[in-house]
Amino acid sequence: MDAPLLCMENITKQFPGVKALDDVNLTVYPGTIHALVGENGAGKSTLMNILSGTYSHGSYDGRILFNGEECRFHRIKDSEKKGIVIIHQELALNPYMSIGENMFLGNECGNAFRIDWNETYKRARGFLDIVGLSESPHTLVQDIGVGKQQLVEIVKALAKNVKLLILDEPTASLNEDDSQNLLKLLLKFKNEGMTCILISHKLKEVEQVADKITIIRDGAVIETMTKNEDEIDEYRIARGMVGRELSDYYPKREKREPGEICLETKNWTVYHPLYRHLKINDNVNFNIRRGEVVGIGGLMGAGRTELAMSIFGKSYGTEISGELWINGKHVNLKSVKDAIDHKLAYVTEDRKALGLVLSNEIRPNITLANTKRVTSRGFHLDRDMERNVATDFSKRFGVRSTGIEQLVGNLSGGNQQKVLLAKWMFAEPDILILDEPTRGIDVGAKYEIYTLVNDLIAQGKSVLMISSEMPELLGVCDRIYVMNEGRMVGELTREEATQEKIMMMILQSSTRD
Repeated sequence: MDAPLLCMENITKQFPGVKALDDVNLTVYPGTIHALVGENGAGKSTLMNILSGTYSHGSYDGRILFNGEECRFHRIKDSEKKGIVIIHQELALNPYMSIGENMFLGNECGNAFRIDWNETYKRARGFLDIVGLSESPHTLVQDIGVGKQQLVEIVKALAKNVKLLILDEPTASLNEDDSQNLLKLLLKFKNEGMTCILISHKLKEVEQVADKITIIRDGAVIETMTKNEDEIDEYRIARGMVGRELSDYYPKREKREPGEICLETKNWTVYHPLYRHLKINDNVNFNIRRGEVVGIGGLMGAGRTELAMSIFGKSYGTEISGELWINGKHVNLKSVKDAIDHKLAYVTEDRKALGLVLSNEIRPNITLANTKRVTSRGFHLDRDMERNVATDFSKRFGVRSTGIEQLVGNLSGGNQQKVLLAKWMFAEPDILILDEPTRGIDVGAKYEIYTLVNDLIAQGKSVLMISSEMPELLGVCDRIYVMNEGRMVGELTREEATQEKIMMMILQSSTRD
């Protein structure tokens, strides 16, 4: 066997009040894809931040050996000089700059006095060809889709002579086709000798491409499995991640007949807020019954999020027409406050930008959507009441933190999602819209969210779930609407629904016009 490319030995990292990593050892061999899996907050990203120099040498115990040489990285540029490049889940691209400019940002072609733009775009074209992107390097990043933006991040890494590529949840925001294209590209790179560390919660993808899989739980390595030597399947990985048996990804729910229609749209039409000639939702008709989980499936760009936001107090779109009915009454929700007052809640897909105040503590984030419940005499914030509420909901939702005064921005993605859900549950909704509720979170946290959905349904509440993961829709929903190009193009019961039927509805509706 070849000598290891990377050895991380006895890595221990402490934050105030918590040990994030406890004597972790990781060995990565050249020309392999090594997956790193674990629950949110398990320590995966912390370990990679140490490797990349985000956490500088001296802030942790242990040592890093790369190509047999001990490395002491004090900043990201130090690790990049060695050929170690990390691509974070939140893409670090400037949308107002071109692809070529983004590729060489901080790594410019030319000298200290002048950027050589001809060389920049010439080199950019060559790297884009490697990953199969036909776009001009002069194209603005804001004008390409998320899947292609992910490829631009990879091209940025190639331009830095990458030897070890670290990808943190690279497919979290991608549809199935873009995800598979990215995984094929990683396998191509591996065959050409590149080494990758892949962090992912999508266990099927991990099983598909990884040569070795290391499971981290509570800051410690549980085990490392090797392809073709160990028996590897999703359930074994999940069991190692959560420390218990998961016999089913989707908790069982008692079968009940749904009640009356509690939310309905009739001929709901929405136009783009900037390009006012562009119709985003086109005569959409659908309904939800009390005690029912209704899903909306479709590809990215189908208009699902825009539909949800336009319903939620017209927080998206212009020239909104059609009718919205709640509990048999025709309503006009002009604002988010109106929506909340009508017992409607919307858990956004973008928790960092739209759902939470990352610079604030857990405490005010949980009470944000229902502050009147923690005020005395209608205008004085009752701090004791707010602390009690935040503590209660943090425990109820299993938020792993140092306490309710911890900044939300310092929580893992899964725990941020739990805070977001707690915030809207405190608002006491009857109808909950969940937009990509499990994106970028681990299998254990997903199970907890599905359990929460079941609890809400048992209370007679209703859930609208938007998800790009078809197995999730099939596993959780009672009915599924299929959306494409801004229109509802099909409806399936739980018994009728399959991935193949959903895709056929999408494809047939795309070619009908």
